[in-house]
Amino acid sequence: MLRAQEELAAAEKPEGLGRPESSEEGPSGNWYYGEGLGEVDSTCEGGRDGSPEPAWVALPPAAAPQAEQPPQGGVTTREPPSSCPAFKEVPGPCDPEDLLDGVIFGAKYLGSTQLVSERNPPTSVRMAQAQEAVDRIKAPEGESQPMTEVDLFVSTQRIKVLTADTQEAMMDHSLQTISYIADIGSLVVLMARRKLPRRSEVTEEKRLYKMICHVFHSADAQIIAQAIGQAFGVAYQRFLEANSIDPSQLSPRQYSRALEDQEQYNAELNHFSRQENCKDVCIRKQKGEILGIAVVESGWGSILPTVVIANLMHGGPAERSGELSIGDRLMSVNGTSLVGLPLHTCQSIIRELKHQPEVTLNIVHCSPVTTAVIRRPDSKYQLGFCVENGVICSLMRGGIAERGGVRVGHRIIEINGQSVVATPHEKIIQILTQAVSEVHIKTMPASTYRLLTGQEQPLFL
Repeated sequence: MLRAQEELAAAEKPEGLGRPESSEEGPSGNWYYGEGLGEVDSTCEGGRDGSPEPAWVALPPAAAPQAEQPPQGGVTTREPPSSCPAFKEVPGPCDPEDLLDGVIFGAKYLGSTQLVSERNPPTSVRMAQAQEAVDRIKAPEGESQPMTEVDLFVSTQRIKVLTADTQEAMMDHSLQTISYIADIGSLVVLMARRKLPRRSEVTEEKRLYKMICHVFHSADAQIIAQAIGQAFGVAYQRFLEANSIDPSQLSPRQYSRALEDQEQYNAELNHFSRQENCKDVCIRKQKGEILGIAVVESGWGSILPTVVIANLMHGGPAERSGELSIGDRLMSVNGTSLVGLPLHTCQSIIRELKHQPEVTLNIVHCSPVTTAVIRRPDSKYQLGFCVENGVICSLMRGGIAERGGVRVGHRIIEINGQSVVATPHEKIIQILTQAVSEVHIKTMPASTYRLLTGQEQPLFL
C-alpha cells in the first residue's frame, strides 16, 4: 500500500496569514492527503525560486485557538499559547525528543533517479511518480538487485543517508527540501526538490522542476516513512512554540515560505572560500618573546569556529610584522589546527610559541564587525534571539536570526544604520521588536568590544 506525506497545493490570499486548507485523514490516522487545490496566488511568490512545495505543507491543520491572540513577536522568549500543542505530543513511531538529535534506521539503498514534476501535482500524480522511481531502479523479477547497506538518519533538521560501515554521508538533505515520502510494500521512496534558476519567460503554471528520488528497502519501510512525517510535525510545532505563534495564524506552507525567503547566511562562508583572504603569515621574534596577540572566541554559530585576534600588543612581534589585524581568524599555528578547539586550548597552544624564534600562522583576514541580514516578513515572527545589555546571549537554532548570521556572544553595534553602542537595553529591544522586512544588524564579539573600549585589559600571548 502506498502511504505518503503529501503537500497541499492550497490557494492562499496574498494578504494576512490564514488557516491551511482542510485535508482528509489517511487510513493510518496520522497521514494526510491533499487533492491539489490549485496554484498559489502569484502575488505570494515574489522572490522565491519556484521549487516544488516541500512536505511541510502537508502537516495537519492545527486546532482552533481557545485563548486570546498572543502579543506580537519580539526578541525575548515567551510562553507558547495554550492552544499550541507541545511538540512532545506530535504522534508517530518515535519519541519526539529523539528526533531533535536524530534517529537511525537500518536500510538497503537501491539507487536514485531524477524526475521532472509540476509545481503542485495532485496526490495521484505523486503516487505515480513514486512508482515510476521504483520501476526505474528495482531490478526485474528474477534478477539480482544491487543493494548497499546504509543507515537512514532522520531528524528535525536533516535526512542523511550514511554508509553502514564508515558512517560517511552519501546523501544529505535539509528536511524542508523533502517533498514526498512513500512506502510501497518494503520499499521507501524519498523525493527531494532541487532548486533551479528562475526563468522569467516561463509562466509558473507551465514550469517543470527536477526531483531527486532515492529508493530504499527495509522491513520497517512504513515506520521510516511515518518517522519522517513525524519529524516534520515536531519541527513545525517547535517553531510555533519558540516564536509564540498561534497555530491558526501560520500554516505549515507559510512557515516553509518564511524559511525559504530567509536565505541561509553564507557571506562568511564565501569570504573564507576566497583564496585571497587566506594566507600564511611568518613572524620572526626573539626566543622567550611572546607573540603579542590577544584572542577571543568567534561566537557560537560561526561557520568556522576558531579564535579571533582581539588586540595586538604595541611593539610586539605580531604588530611589527604588519600582517595581522584585529578581527583576523586564526586557523592554525605551525601546522596545528585551532578550528573547533576551546578557547583555553587555543591560548595554551599560542602560549607555547614563546620559545620559538619563528612562527607561521594561517589566517583569514576578517573585519572585526560582522553584518547579519535578517528577513522578517512580519512582526509576528520572533527574531529568535535574546539580548542582555546589548549582547546576544541565546539564539534559536534554525530560526531566521541564525540563518541571517546572528552569533551568540556578539555585541550589537548598529541596527539598520543606527548606532546602538550607547543605547539603553529597553530601547534596543524596542528597535528590534519593531524592525520588519530586511533587518541589518552589525555586531562584534563582546570580548573584543570590551578590549577595544578599555573595559577589560588584554591577556597577551
